[in-house]
Parts: sequence; C-alpha cells; structure tokens
Amino acid sequence: MKTFEELGVSGAIRKAIEELGFVQPMPVQEEVIPYLISPEGKDVIALAQTGTGKTAAFGIPLLERIDTTSRETQALVLSPTRELCLQITDDIRDFAKYMDGVHVEAVYGGASIEPQMRALKKGVNIIVATPGRLVDLMHRGYARLEQVQTIVLDEADEMLNMGFSDSINEVFESLSAEHSTLMFSATMSREVERIAKKYLHDYKEIVVGSRNEGAENVNHIYYLVSAKDKYFALKRIVDYYPKIFAIIFCRTKVETQEIADKLIRDGYNAESLHGDLSQPQRDLTMQKFRQHLTQLLVATDVAARGLDVDDLTHVINFGLPDDIENYTHRSGRTGRAGKKGTSISIVHSKEKFKIRNIEKEIGKAFVQAEIPSAEEICKKQLYKVMDQIVKTDVDDEEIAPFMQDISRYFEYIDKEEIIKKIVSLEFGKFLAYYAEAPEIEKVDMAKEKKPQTDKQKLQNKAQKGYRRLFINLGKRDGFYPGELMQTLNRFVGGRQEVGHIDLLDTISYFEVPEKDAKKVMIQLTGIRYKGHTVRCNDADDPKPARDSQSKQKSKAGKKKDDRRSLMNKAPRDLRGPEPDFSEEGWAMRKPRKKKKEKKPR
Repeated sequence: MKTFEELGVSGAIRKAIEELGFVQPMPVQEEVIPYLISPEGKDVIALAQTGTGKTAAFGIPLLERIDTTSRETQALVLSPTRELCLQITDDIRDFAKYMDGVHVEAVYGGASIEPQMRALKKGVNIIVATPGRLVDLMHRGYARLEQVQTIVLDEADEMLNMGFSDSINEVFESLSAEHSTLMFSATMSREVERIAKKYLHDYKEIVVGSRNEGAENVNHIYYLVSAKDKYFALKRIVDYYPKIFAIIFCRTKVETQEIADKLIRDGYNAESLHGDLSQPQRDLTMQKFRQHLTQLLVATDVAARGLDVDDLTHVINFGLPDDIENYTHRSGRTGRAGKKGTSISIVHSKEKFKIRNIEKEIGKAFVQAEIPSAEEICKKQLYKVMDQIVKTDVDDEEIAPFMQDISRYFEYIDKEEIIKKIVSLEFGKFLAYYAEAPEIEKVDMAKEKKPQTDKQKLQNKAQKGYRRLFINLGKRDGFYPGELMQTLNRFVGGRQEVGHIDLLDTISYFEVPEKDAKKVMIQLTGIRYKGHTVRCNDADDPKPARDSQSKQKSKAGKKKDDRRSLMNKAPRDLRGPEPDFSEEGWAMRKPRKKKKEKKPR
C-alpha cells in the first residue's frame, strides 16, 4: 500500500491529515487522488459507499489544484443535504489547515441567505452547496461560476432521488466548457448514468467494492411477520441485541413519530428524526445520536440523509423502501471502516417480493430468521447484566469510607443471595415483560399473497385520516419522492404533508391528509411537468371527474369555463400558477375522437 507522499500529496496537506489520524490511504483515495493530481486527470465517476474516505479523495485534489492568490471560485462541491454540506466544508478546511489563503464556504437551504451572500461577495475559492440554494444565489448574482475548474457531485444518486436534477442541469449550464467533473455515488442508477453521458467526457470509472452493491461487511436478514405484529417484532429484535446502536427506518413522518413515541414509552433510549422537526431540533437529535447519547434513532430516508455515523451496529427497516437504491443507502450506513454490520428488515407477506428484487440487484442473499423467543432474549439480557457487573471498574479510594457500613448492612446475607438481588434489580423488567409478552404469529408461507398488480394498488386503502391520490407521472418521467414534494410545495403552496407514496413506471399514488385532498387535486390538475399535462384525482375513483364532465360538455369554451370555476373554488394564495387554458393546451389534455362520417344509404 502506498503512502500519501507517494500519491503526490503536498507537505502542507500531509501535515494536516496526519494530525487528523490519516495513516495510510483508503482504497478510494489511493485510486482517485493520484489520477486527479496528474495533468491528465479530468472526469471521474467513483462508485463507493459513504464512509469509505470519499471526502478526502476529492477534497485533497481540489486543494492541490486551486490558486490561493485568487479569490475567484475555482471549485464547486454539490451535496444533497445541509448536514453533509457542512461536514464536507469542515473536512476540507481541516485538510487546508496549513495552507495560506484558502477560503471554503458552505451555502445551503434552511438558514438565512444574507450571511452566505456576504461571504460569497468577499470571494471564495471553494463553494460547498446544496443545489437549490446555489441556484438561488446564482440568480441573485452572488455565486459566479465562470472560473470554476472542477465540479464535484457527492452522493449524486441521492441528489437525483431527491429531485435536484433540474437544479443540477442549471448549474452545469453556467460552467465554462473547460472544467473537470467528479461524480461520487454509492450506486450507478439510470439517472446517474444519464447525467454522466450528458456532462462527462472520456471519464475514468473507479469502483471500490462492486457496482451497485451494498457494503461488503453487511449481513442482510429479514423477519416475516403479520403487519399487526411488526412493532412487537421490533421490540424483540432490539432486546435480542443488548449492545445495539441503530437507525430504524420508517416510510412516513407519521409512522416515524409513532414508532419513536412507542419505544420511548416502553423505556427505550430512542428519538425521532423527520421533516416536521425544526432545524435546531434536528441538529440536536443528530448530535446526541453521534455522541451515543441516543441508542435508537427512528428516521425517514430524507431526514437521515447527511447523517454520517461510522459505528452503527444495525440498520433496521421497519418497512422496505419502494426504491432499491434507498435500501442500498440504508444498509450502507453500517459495516463501515472494516467493521461488521447487519441490515435487518421486518416485512409482512405483501413486501416479500421486494426482498427477491433487492437480492437480484445487490447480488447478495438475505437470510430469513426466526423472531427471537422470550427465553433467548432473557438469556442475552442476563449475560449483558453479568458482563456489566464483572467489567465495572471499582475506585477503592472513593468507596473505602463507605465499605464498613456496607459490609455491616450485608453481614447476614450470603453471597449467592446478594448476586440474585443485584441481577433481579437490573434484569427484572425483562422477566416481567416476557412472562406476559404477546405471542407473534408465524406467517404461513403457503398462504402468502402474490405481489400486487398496478390495478390492485389503485384499490389500496389510505391510512386513517388520509386520502389516496393518483397522478399520471412515474419513474420514467424522472418523478421520484423529491420531485413530488417539490411539485406539491411549488403549486399547492407551503409545506404539504404527504403520507405513503407508491411510485410505478408511468403512474404514482400518494396520500395526503383528507382535508387537503381536494385542494391538491385542483392545484396539480392541468399543470405542465417535463412536457406532460398532469392529471391528479382520487385513486378510489378510476374515472377522473374531468373526463366525465367532458362527455357532458362538448364545446371547448365550456371546458375552459368549468376549469376556471374549479380553480376559483380554491383560495387565491393556494392556487399556484395559472394553467394553460389555450386551445392548444386543452387539446394536449385529451385527444378528441373524430366523428364517424355517416355513409349514404
């Protein structure tokens, strides 16, 4: 294995990274750094899991390339989340500790834009940004990218999944023709390949591990249970691993908060992390988790992005995600830095087919496990208590003044009785709970249901208090959860709450609170999305209201009036941009059927 000096890293940077504990380059660094430092180094796609040393792999070459005598922006790093943006900025500043004249600035949403504008106005060598905030600063004239020589897309697959493709396209269009593009991603998705073909030229592909594969050190396990038993199964799994330090992934914000509340109520050291929390609440929650003050973090996929913790023992999927890429990101959060990790999925029969799809994609087999029995769990917890007692450090000096009284107090109780009492004190709650714990039914595989068809998904029932809506956009249109949220926030107004989302190839289903359903349907119907005219209606009604109206009214003018009157029912500030009412716009909504000419008798 080579040293950083042999890779061509300058003395000032070597001094800084040695203080940070960098002894030898990690595989991705050994591959990427010398190529990017060399004169021929230009475009690169590096496929590697988070936690494999990617920030140093691109951060060190960026510092080697910039001209510190100039305050022009020469390098740009795009990342999907505020948290990751700040983390990358801190790391690059640490690498540049002994370099003079290096200015690195983080710009991101969810914070005041004025301090970021002032910093950019003074001049910044390297900007680390989230795509949306960067585009905003470009429009205001503060982020000038004409002199950018290198752009880095970190966690490119996550950025595209979150719906930043339009912003990324706009950033690339602002760059000069002579620039290098570095793309770092955990998976090579279709969207990543599309961006690569469009913006990278004669690129070098560097793969650490295997293409589209989760971490090599991760075991994949699933438990098959009835839907009603999923929470009880979760408790048994957590109890079976006394030293667990895990993220529990849920599908929706509502489910996330519900599971976290139940765990806290049942005495577990848990907290929730989702989009309804304020930024200070999120920062505090993540800080406590990184410091191991919280043992179980219950989170949504979006909220957990940018949370980088190296020593997770487990990732638990309380529900499997719809996209395999999301599963790859989840499982890749454990098993880092050469340690073993475990990805556990608690699934019911309707989700079983997803296991097979994930296996095919990542090239690794899942192991089906039996839910731990009460006896197995109690043994594990008992050994934990005994181990804690044996390994407890005793400060003889500190305890000496009390030993005489303690010895006198226990004078007539024998050693075996004292041990029983200590163990019972620590272990009693598990014995009490599992003495009357509810039994978890075994799922009969012979009665397992087949995967749902699209037609069956249309007939699914929404969760209580929600309405299930249909929209005529899907994955083929680049319509992912992030795009859905952006579209809702743009056209409906404010932050729209969304429940369960089902993404298919050409159509999608999503849930919104019952009170918002009509407003959402009105605001989305008729808008334009990437050349498509959008239709949104109640998923329980296979025939959209507009189609039935059009049969009753034949004239285009009446259709336009109907549409306008429907829009006018919504409050003015919630209607969004006015849709296209032109003849051409209406013609694109639904092709007219030509009247058959009557043949003369």
